[in-house]
Amino acid sequence: MKAPVDPRAGVVQPGATQREVYDGGMVVRREVLGDAHVDRANASIDEFTSEFQNMITRIAWGGIWTRPGLTRQMRSVAVLTAMIAHGHWDEFAMHVRAALRNGLTRDEIKEVILQSAIYCGVPSANTAFKVAQKTLAAIDEEQQ
Repeated sequence: MKAPVDPRAGVVQPGATQREVYDGGMVVRREVLGDAHVDRANASIDEFTSEFQNMITRIAWGGIWTRPGLTRQMRSVAVLTAMIAHGHWDEFAMHVRAALRNGLTRDEIKEVILQSAIYCGVPSANTAFKVAQKTLAAIDEEQQ
């Protein structure tokens, strides 16, 4: 007898195989970050990094991002704020792109940074604005 489906669990259902969780995570990872980014990340996988890449695809993307409890926009807001709080600027730039792909507007990204200035500090928000400005300019240039 198969365990009942828990709609709150995303792809991490009772009885789901590691492969099913990985595959479900990879679908969302590609939707959020884009095929080009994921293809670049996958192309650089080697023996040293393969377990890490597998883990983030299964746990972060398969285990968390597939859950229906938050919209992708809300997840993007949470990730942007966390990246600002911890000063992970390369990841922040990547998630500015992802936030746009997830439906946030540039004004909403600006508001996230402004909100973060209060709770994460003005110097962090200052850097976030610089990184976001550079990222948005690169996006504009790519679209020309």
